[in-house]
Amino acid sequence: MSFHDTHFHLDLVSDPAAIASSIEQNKIYTIAVTNSPSVFNFTYELAKSSKYLRAALGLHPELAFERRAELDIFLSNIDKTRYIGEIGLDNLNKAPSDYLTQKKIFEKIIDSCSVKKDKILTLHSRRAASDVINIIGGNFPGKAILHWYSGRLRELKTAINYGFYFSVNYAMTISDSGKKIINSIPNERILLETDGPFVEYNGLPSTPLLTPLIAENVNQIKQLRLDRAYLQKLFSNNFRKLLTPEEK
Repeated sequence: MSFHDTHFHLDLVSDPAAIASSIEQNKIYTIAVTNSPSVFNFTYELAKSSKYLRAALGLHPELAFERRAELDIFLSNIDKTRYIGEIGLDNLNKAPSDYLTQKKIFEKIIDSCSVKKDKILTLHSRRAASDVINIIGGNFPGKAILHWYSGRLRELKTAINYGFYFSVNYAMTISDSGKKIINSIPNERILLETDGPFVEYNGLPSTPLLTPLIAENVNQIKQLRLDRAYLQKLFSNNFRKLLTPEEK
């Protein structure tokens, strides 16, 4: 297995089919998140014949209030994929009614995923890390990945104790706050993400092809002093822990 990308918005790039082909050619296991259930099937159809691309069913918290009627669509598609995201909570400048609706939807999604037992979540938690972590709790039967974590270190430690993983992108590796968070995450809990096209590199949207650079930046930040082969092995081993035996 090469490097991986646990959080990439394939449906939002200018040429999804071309990027999907590039992912396959470069053998980069990629979780293609979606922002609402109504657009999930586009990514699902693109990914279903791929070895390395997986479609994730999402309902982004910043869209949850206006698209709350799509929760039924979400639940009707939940058996199509093990991968769930982007989901979570966002409390940056949100009205109380918006945030309350987010929480109700998120709780229903987590309850449904808990019943299924095998789901892999990629989670948004801006200004809401404590609530996200507490709603999932320490006994979630699947896997939880905090994407682009920006909360307090106290909540980070709780998430570590609960068994969460953390996906790291290029923007995190070049900011002081991001570096502090990366240094606080155990090596065996770090995963890679690009969050493309939202995160850019050299003025261009990130794609999964950027993951080796992100891995090398983490290598430097944490002073691991690993060569590329061992670095790739570290992150591949972390990612394999998410997979079923059939997927490895």
